[in-house]
Amino acid sequence: QVQLVESGGGLVQPGGSLRLSCTASRSIFSINAMGWYRQAPGNQRELVASITSGGSRNYADSVKGRFTISRDNAKNTVYLQMNSLKPEDTDVYFCNARLVTVARAYDYWGQGTQVTVSS
Repeated sequence: QVQLVESGGGLVQPGGSLRLSCTASRSIFSINAMGWYRQAPGNQRELVASITSGGSRNYADSVKGRFTISRDNAKNTVYLQMNSLKPEDTDVYFCNARLVTVARAYDYWGQGTQVTVSS
């Protein structure tokens, strides 16, 4: 089991920056991948960025060059640095941890944090 707690959301003007944090209840060293997803009401949850235990990163095309995902294993925390924010980045952002075993993959989710980009 992994509990995830997000923080750092809020209201920001277009062009501004926010940093989201996701702290896990256990060591993330052996968690296969951690990521950030976002979801608007009525829409499917979509991947924003992910990072593997080996440090490989993946980004949605819409955020490449603006968002950066990183992880601090010593603090059991994953970050999402969001720069040059746009109104279309407004969503609820969810942290995800994926544990992969021989039998199956397990996904754990945080409660979500609201990001609103508006003037």
